[in-house]
Amino acid sequence: MRRTRSAAFGAALLCVVAAGCAQPGAAAETPADTATVDLPPSYRFAPATIRVTRGTSVTWTNHDNFTHTVQVTGQSDVHQMRPGESTRITFNTPGEYPYVCTLHTQNMRGTVTVT
Repeated sequence: MRRTRSAAFGAALLCVVAAGCAQPGAAAETPADTATVDLPPSYRFAPATIRVTRGTSVTWTNHDNFTHTVQVTGQSDVHQMRPGESTRITFNTPGEYPYVCTLHTQNMRGTVTVT
């Protein structure tokens, strides 16, 4: 039993060090240069962190089996997407724009960086 606890602790420590156990949808990743974000069947945005140029419209497409939303922090609009639907938001001002699925806030978060 002692060996099992030690192995579990070691696995948990390795997971933290390798950052392989971050919550899905966490916005701590390197920004991807893309204007499309998928919502695969996993309660996450992929990629969650993107970089676009000023004036770009970003498209989120829901490939999951459940309804999701996109809401940019500080904006009142909540963009709802049923399975198979998409939504677009245009970013005209440089800056960092965190966003969230208002239905699944614990694990569906991301950031759009506008240059």
